[in-house]
Amino acid sequence: MADDPSHVNAVTGFVTNAEGQVLLVRVASRGWEMPGGQVEEGEDLLSALRREVEEETNCSIEVRELIGVYSKLTPPAMVLHLFRCGYVQGEARPREEAVPEVGWFSPEKALRLVTHPPSAQRLADALSGGESVVYRAYRLQPYGVVTEERI
Repeated sequence: MADDPSHVNAVTGFVTNAEGQVLLVRVASRGWEMPGGQVEEGEDLLSALRREVEEETNCSIEVRELIGVYSKLTPPAMVLHLFRCGYVQGEARPREEAVPEVGWFSPEKALRLVTHPPSAQRLADALSGGESVVYRAYRLQPYGVVTEERI
């Protein structure tokens, strides 16, 4: 129906390697961030995450646990699931025009590179290593958290 609510369903991976480095991609519109993207119709979250990370970075991952769920309330509305992931294989390199750079960074450097407010908050959540899942609803322009809970 035309009045049914619609939103983008997305996934992001906090991918680390054996040295504890964080995998980041540089997107032209937002700068550095963790890899991920939209879930396609009929696709499950974990398959979408594995696909998106491989498409953006050339790396295979294992999904380990859910870190957070984020609701962007400003249009286009989005629900994003952030997962902790481990690097399995592949040479980190760009594979698509929308992602011109890919790299492994120390957690400290990753925190300095990721500056887009929602992405920076998600990275900080991942690095905090909390034992509960974070839920955060936010608006953009300016960035502002509306709701935040640990579940």
